[in-house]
Amino acid sequence: MSESSRPCKNCHKRTIAKDEETWNLVCKSCGIVQDFDNYDPQIGGITGAVGTYVRHGSAGSGSVYNYKESKDYHAKILIDDLMSQLGLSNKSSDVRGMLYEITEGEFGQGRWFEVCIGACAYVLMRKDSKPISIVKVAEIVKCDIYELGRMVYRAVDFLDIKLPEFDIVNSFEHYIKEAPIFSGVEEDIKGRMLKQGVFLVQCLVKWYVTTGRRPLPVVAAVLVFAAQLNQVDLTIEDVAEELQVAVVTCKLRYKELLERLVKVARGLPWGEDVTVKNIMKHAPFVIQYMELKSMSKNSDKRKSFNDVGVDLDYLIDDFLSNGNVVDIKSDLQYFQMDPSLSIEIPNRFQISQECLAMIYTKIKNQVSVLESANSRYSKERETKSTYDWWQGESEMSKKLLVKQILEKDVGLSTTPPSFDRGCSANERRKAKIKAAKCRIHKTMYPSDAGSIDKIEQCPVEHVNGGKKRRRKMKVDVDWEDFIIETLLLHQVEEEEIEKGYYKALLDLHVFNY
Repeated sequence: MSESSRPCKNCHKRTIAKDEETWNLVCKSCGIVQDFDNYDPQIGGITGAVGTYVRHGSAGSGSVYNYKESKDYHAKILIDDLMSQLGLSNKSSDVRGMLYEITEGEFGQGRWFEVCIGACAYVLMRKDSKPISIVKVAEIVKCDIYELGRMVYRAVDFLDIKLPEFDIVNSFEHYIKEAPIFSGVEEDIKGRMLKQGVFLVQCLVKWYVTTGRRPLPVVAAVLVFAAQLNQVDLTIEDVAEELQVAVVTCKLRYKELLERLVKVARGLPWGEDVTVKNIMKHAPFVIQYMELKSMSKNSDKRKSFNDVGVDLDYLIDDFLSNGNVVDIKSDLQYFQMDPSLSIEIPNRFQISQECLAMIYTKIKNQVSVLESANSRYSKERETKSTYDWWQGESEMSKKLLVKQILEKDVGLSTTPPSFDRGCSANERRKAKIKAAKCRIHKTMYPSDAGSIDKIEQCPVEHVNGGKKRRRKMKVDVDWEDFIIETLLLHQVEEEEIEKGYYKALLDLHVFNY
């Protein structure tokens, strides 16, 4: 050790020496290691040799990140993180390329850049026809769907990309295969639900239920209906939560599905008894009828069951096997006397009512004997009556183009709901125009008021006031009636008013008169 004139911090003796191995100062008298005093400054500049000590902000052999490099580095980390949360880690490079083109190589920082990443991920998956929900992307990016939708529109416009239409069938298949709520369902039931659901989804496309609507509530409605059809315990609230859509909207689409199935059921002999409340009881027969109808190539709008291919023997057998009691004579009289039905029983059977009644009784007795004699057959019979009505042979059970779907006949042809509402609104405006012309005529020609026909009189309502019932006539008018009166007084054509563009007509004929 080499001596030092520095006093010890403990004993204050000048017996301090430097250790040649560690270069620490140690007191020879008390053995206390003194304060650190072996600092070796690194001289040579920022590009000099790197020794034991690491300089702050350096990377590699002396290079330092500038602002752009740091921004690009953090942008890469953010892209990888968000794509990993979306389950699209293999698409990170593609999204990074889209962002590079959008930002012209500058990338970015802040909330807007996260939304832009989500928009690019959504656009990329839509291009690949992969089922991804914009609600899911918005939840991960932590923004509302409207903000994300605006960013998607800007990204598509800048990149000049034409997104394909949302594939509702592909989305249905994805959720029924991958959704956790169907994890406990048997594979054969799930496969049957898949075919039935695809059939119903494409029927809803044909019935314009998906036109102008968000597709996921329609998917949720079909999922619930297919689950109930196959005795799978599932509520519409569970499906709405899984698909991240509003429960109210799902219930509206579910109601529309039931209403259209009820309309299809009108083609069955007992169709008048089918309502929205009991449609699930008749759903197997209704869907079998739709399936066989879609496979029929007969273009005649009024087809008999024989033309369509409905197995009346199976329907009778299944009906009787469920323990239903029917009045044979009354039913036969119903089938033959009702002219609205297109079932041609005499042409098919060529037998009398008594013989047909014997056939009914014979079938019923055979079923009861077989069920009591063989429990295994009874179980198989029950399974058949529950499930085997579904054949799955129709092309509508497979994914078709929209043109092919519209060419199929499933027992019901409807117009879009928006068209129906437009026609209803047009009729309502016609009635208002008629009432407004009546009021104008009564005001301009009071003496002729009594000669006006009662049908053309203004609509009135009766108001009951107090405990005593007294009738008070009150003209039922609102802002729309006043606008129509104003337009009529300015000689606007009734055909223009019926279209309902009041603001444009007021600007054109009233304020610029």
